[in-house]
Amino acid sequence: MKPLNLIALLLFLAGATWALTRSETVVRDIQVAYFKIINPTLTAGSSLETKTRKLLDETEHSKVLETKLAAVDGEIGRLRIIESQFDALKRENKELRHALDFKKATNFDVVAAQIIRRHPTTWWQTMEIDAGEERGIGIQLSVLSNEGLVGIIDRPFKNRSSVLLVTDEKCQVSVRVEGTPEVGILSGQRGKFDSNPTLRLRFLSKDASLKSGQRVFTTGRGGIFQPNILVGTILSVEKGPIDSEALVAPAVNLSDLGTVFVVLSETP
Repeated sequence: MKPLNLIALLLFLAGATWALTRSETVVRDIQVAYFKIINPTLTAGSSLETKTRKLLDETEHSKVLETKLAAVDGEIGRLRIIESQFDALKRENKELRHALDFKKATNFDVVAAQIIRRHPTTWWQTMEIDAGEERGIGIQLSVLSNEGLVGIIDRPFKNRSSVLLVTDEKCQVSVRVEGTPEVGILSGQRGKFDSNPTLRLRFLSKDASLKSGQRVFTTGRGGIFQPNILVGTILSVEKGPIDSEALVAPAVNLSDLGTVFVVLSETP
């Protein structure tokens, strides 16, 4: 044993022997003095124990809250799915009401159809609908929405059809400008496939006096498109040495179509 340790042990034994040989009063005084010395340590230990228990309780409470929050998140997710389905049903119901209103208001015998496919590379050129030859649909029938002209049936199949949109340059429409004697040929523009495609109205008179906002309707010439169908509105006019041309905004929002109508015939 090291000398310092031996000395400490001897001092402790001597102190203990001395304390034990004292009177009861002295021993009590020693005990009181001892507890006064170690009391701060005991108090600190008790406080530490209290804080530790409190921390453990809070940790356990946090785990309970975490479990409850996870359950709430799951319920919110489920409610969002239900809300999304409800919104889809509301939109479908709205489209059906528009379809019924359109069929009642128009003097055309029409077939309502839903758009089932649109390819990104031909977004402004073609689309497919879920109605075909089984429902009396043939080639070169007009396709409308409740806003105006959408296009023409390009290729009918048994239970689906391809529609050539009015924004395609191959879709040629004879039109007139409201409130003027001006008539011309309207078509889409090659390569103009941005978020807001415009139509090109050609063969207007040299001195065509048109204003922005004037509406453009079908003439019915050619026997393909029925007359007086809204096609779009004038955006601007460019006069040339021989004739004039105009840019036209389509009447139909082609990027947000759901239900369309194929005109089978004009009712008497």
